[in-house]
Amino acid sequence: MTTVAVWWLVRVGEGPSVGVGQPAPRIVGTTLDGEAFDLATYAGRPVVLNFWGPTCIPCRDEFPLLADKLAQHADDGLAIVGVLTDDPAPMARDFVTEFGATWPTVQDPDKTYKTAYRVLGRPQSFFIDGSGVVRSVQIGEVRGNDFETHYARIAP
Repeated sequence: MTTVAVWWLVRVGEGPSVGVGQPAPRIVGTTLDGEAFDLATYAGRPVVLNFWGPTCIPCRDEFPLLADKLAQHADDGLAIVGVLTDDPAPMARDFVTEFGATWPTVQDPDKTYKTAYRVLGRPQSFFIDGSGVVRSVQIGEVRGNDFETHYARIAP
């Protein structure tokens, strides 16, 4: 599928992802660390919800940028939340350790969240504002300029 085709699908509302302006579907689950997780605890904060997996090459390229942006926007209360998609948890734990990711990653073994967000592929990121509304979606790897453009839509 070409980039033009993906854009067209998203524009006419038949696309693969939750629409911009819609409430973010609820995520309640368990992180890679075995901790309970509820996306609702991030209410009032800008959130980047990133669907990823360790066998995804663009995900590997994107992780250092996410870490940098999390630090850069710490004063805004930015939260990054990963959703492990289509890969085993042990491999993801090793990946998170290797890359020094400090944000939680929620497991999605039955693809509940992937389905709810209608994720096309990995990586895919949803930029959610403090009121829990999706304001922007990035299909594919987020790069520096992409991030800042999307982030401007959710920054407090």
